[in-house]
Amino acid sequence: MRVSSYEVCEKGSTMTTTGSPKPTTTPTAPAFTATPATPAAKSRTIELPGGLPLTIQEFGENTEGTAVLVLHAGSGPRTVAGFSAALSEHVYVITPIHPGFDGTARPDGFDSVADLATAYLDLLDALDLTGVMVVGNSVGGWIASEMALRDNHRRIGSLVLVNAVGIHAYKQENRVVDVRTLDPADLGKLSFANAAFRPDFSTFSDEQRAAAAANQRTLAVYGGEHFVFDPKLRARLHRVSLPVLVVWGEQDGVAPLGYGRGFARAFPHGRFAPIPEAGHFPQLEQTGATLAAISDFVDQVVKPDEQG
Repeated sequence: MRVSSYEVCEKGSTMTTTGSPKPTTTPTAPAFTATPATPAAKSRTIELPGGLPLTIQEFGENTEGTAVLVLHAGSGPRTVAGFSAALSEHVYVITPIHPGFDGTARPDGFDSVADLATAYLDLLDALDLTGVMVVGNSVGGWIASEMALRDNHRRIGSLVLVNAVGIHAYKQENRVVDVRTLDPADLGKLSFANAAFRPDFSTFSDEQRAAAAANQRTLAVYGGEHFVFDPKLRARLHRVSLPVLVVWGEQDGVAPLGYGRGFARAFPHGRFAPIPEAGHFPQLEQTGATLAAISDFVDQVVKPDEQG
């Protein structure tokens, strides 16, 4: 997958592969509002084993029996919609909506990251996909890690973790901020390096506020007792023998750069790619640099592995 220049719009801002984002109007919450999928996406609901209804957004066409599975952050599917559309210029992309987000159903008892990981492996089985690259941002990266631990090389070919959470940091200064303690404005400052991307919550409608609050309640359910990490996950990641790329926005105030480096070191074949001038969502702030890091990873690591 080789990424060339492209342009993608997110709620009034334009991002290109070169330079900084150039807002055409004041961005209104590119990450935190519940908005419809980009027009490039096709949406459908699949019933998984056990009767779980899972809504997925599909970008591009499934012509080769493989795909990129993109897992969104706790702020909702909009955090990855434009990124998935850009990826689909090169490969078939699937972006599920975590059950309970954006008004989707979350059955009783479906309440952990482990449940999500199992459901997404069931999804790959249902679609009969192999060699899948799983890309996860924030809590999506935690889910991706749990998927790799359970897959045993059946469906997944590689992982890309983008400012992921899920492990416990040994050093206090590297620990993830508990966003439940922050007001929305402070959370925006910590999440985005570029002020143009920070949501202006004063412009939110009552419906947008309710949707954002519902997403955060769902995130808290999946996060469990420790909210953003499993204290035992880090010690298990040595069993993931897949190629792993950890991409990190250097100015992330939620999950510090040192946390990202520790995440990469936890994998036997982990690689680390810092992204300058980006916070917790580099796929939004520095989309071109994020895609280029993934492209280099594919060319240097994933494709050679596939060739044996």
